[in-house]
Amino acid sequence: MKRGKKYVESAKLVDRNTLYDVQGALELAVQTGKAKFDETVEVHVRLGVDSRHADQQVRGAIVLPHGTGKTVRILVFAKDDKAQDAINAGADYVGAEDLVNKIQGGWMDFDVVIASPDMMGLVGRLGKVLGPRGLMPSPKAGTVTPDVARAVQEAKAGKIEYRLDKTNIIHCPIGKVSFGVDKLKDNFETLLEAIIKAKPAAAKGQYIRSCVVATTMGPGIKINPSKIGA
Repeated sequence: MKRGKKYVESAKLVDRNTLYDVQGALELAVQTGKAKFDETVEVHVRLGVDSRHADQQVRGAIVLPHGTGKTVRILVFAKDDKAQDAINAGADYVGAEDLVNKIQGGWMDFDVVIASPDMMGLVGRLGKVLGPRGLMPSPKAGTVTPDVARAVQEAKAGKIEYRLDKTNIIHCPIGKVSFGVDKLKDNFETLLEAIIKAKPAAAKGQYIRSCVVATTMGPGIKINPSKIGA
């Protein structure tokens, strides 16, 4: 695979055989973010669990102390007073059947979906569309809630959802290169603390198997799992 000149330059800064501490890895991530746009810094954590088993799922949501740096488009399924609450809180799209029809027609211009509990019968029709994209509202992530206004405010403040994929890896953004190392480190530690707290009782052996940080266009930087949470 042919890589661009900037990627090749960035890759020279990273020793692929070294397991860095968190500080060192984030310093490198900021150095390797050389694109013309403000690159996102992402964390990829492989866990020692088997996501095929219901008792080994790892999923939740947290508000990052410094947000993600991304403008989030929020869609809310609600009616009457709750719909007005969502609008007042700053939701981008609020509705019911009209939005279901629009989404079934292929419209997907949103990043977060929130629903009041009474709307879930309606939202359930969109399971096959929203589910595979990780957009289906859930009580566990705080996106099915009677307090839709609070959920909208949290999403705007930088709330992110973390969940295992089929290969037992969690992928999450922790901010932009422009945040600098200190803010990225705060966000990283908040995320990892939440993942460690969410460890299933059924998990055996080493829980955090590997951890990699990377910018949108940069190389992966490996973090020593034993240094996480230390």
